[in-house]
Amino acid sequence: MSKSEDAPFIVGLGGSTRPGSSTERAVRLSLDAAEALGATTQLFDGPFLCALPHYGAGTTVHTPEQHALIDAVSRCDGIIVGSPGYHGSISGLIKNALDTLEALSKTTPVYLDNRAFGCIVTAYGWQACGTTLVTLRTIAHALRAWPTPLGVTINAALPLFDEEGRCVDDSAAAQLKLVAAQTVEFARKSSALRRAA
Repeated sequence: MSKSEDAPFIVGLGGSTRPGSSTERAVRLSLDAAEALGATTQLFDGPFLCALPHYGAGTTVHTPEQHALIDAVSRCDGIIVGSPGYHGSISGLIKNALDTLEALSKTTPVYLDNRAFGCIVTAYGWQACGTTLVTLRTIAHALRAWPTPLGVTINAALPLFDEEGRCVDDSAAAQLKLVAAQTVEFARKSSALRRAA
């Protein structure tokens, strides 16, 4: 996907083994909000994550799915990652996708250096939301990214989306739009600094 200097490229990563999960829908809502602010976006959803091979240390040959993810993230100005909270942490699908980005360890810039990283967590209960958000932020730092000031936590035990995928929780929708706005704003600033360097 092409991008102009005024249109930051934001990658969305999120979902579960269930197509159209609340996590996937939350990331879609944020990406839609980012597009409304002028960004171009690309989503790697639940079905894609399920098809992604398991990461293996030292792997040098990648599948088309791995290449697609690595290429998009290497070109992005920011990323929004959504994970369900499973047993107090991120899901295996999300961890596997983020581990795949080890391929960016020797690129320039390295990993997600100086790029925005929006965090979204959905979980059946607030405790899992908090611990999962901490994990996502920790991984963002390990990838040299900047987690946005707002990290969205959504209690999936409450009604969130209707049958058409529309968010029925005004507070959750506002937070998802705000994390998109913070990601786009930081992406524009960091992209301008990289171009000026």
